[in-house]
Amino acid sequence: MTVKNDEAPRIEFPCRYPIKVIGNAGEGFVELVADIVERHAPGLDPASIDIKESKNGRFLSLRMDITATGPEQLQALNAELKATGRVQMVL
Repeated sequence: MTVKNDEAPRIEFPCRYPIKVIGNAGEGFVELVADIVERHAPGLDPASIDIKESKNGRFLSLRMDITATGPEQLQALNAELKATGRVQMVL
């Protein structure tokens, strides 16, 4: 007999946490995202950001690892990124 657990797995903080930010490509997008991430998760190495351009060049996908300290930090980071108007999605 298997017991089903509907609870999402708990994250133990602090931890290394991958994020992906997808947004409108254009001048300054990478720097904008890096500055916001650095404010919420100090220690980001801009050289470690993995940047991928969409097929048509309209969007950029930025993948990076941060040190997550708690759900409040992640929510604040997500909110500030979305507030730029240039970020379409944060995963």
